Amino acid sequence: MRLLKSFLCDDSGATAIEYGLIAALISVVAIATLTTVGTKLNAKFVRISNGLN
Repeated sequence: MRLLKSFLCDDSGATAIEYGLIAALISVVAIATLTTVGTKLNAKFVRISNGLN
């Protein structure tokens, strides 16, 4: 019975899941930001290339 109570009170797995969710959220934000910056940078290089031609 004591083993069951200690198992139910253990929340270390929940902490690991929370850290995983935070890491996933940071990754999604980073990918979205880098995609936007990459698109804008590509458009700028296209304008520069067209200006040189």
